[in-house]
Amino acid sequence: MMNGLKERQRACQEALLAALRNELVERNVPAGFLNEDDGRPGVEVLDATGRRRRVYVHLPFRWFYWGDRPDERTSCVQLIAAVERVEQAARQGWRYEPQGELSFNLNKIADAYRL
Repeated sequence: MMNGLKERQRACQEALLAALRNELVERNVPAGFLNEDDGRPGVEVLDATGRRRRVYVHLPFRWFYWGDRPDERTSCVQLIAAVERVEQAARQGWRYEPQGELSFNLNKIADAYRL
């Protein structure tokens, strides 16, 4: 049962990323689909200076993200708005620091809601 769920999640990620990549390419933003060594799909996007960032999908929060900062993610629910946000970030140039990885400490989140 869990395999079926993971397969559907993977298919959803790939469909969202393919749509993002296609729209970026139509806007002349260099982008290519990739699969990480761990199997995670992504889109590699070049900024105006040729620096690379990888855009991934976080399904539970419905985000495209390309780093760990709040301004490095956007909702994937509205595709065109997401494409515009990624395009804007790429045209402005990715930050010079290494790409951060989005992660959440669910225990800290749960603790914040305990009385």
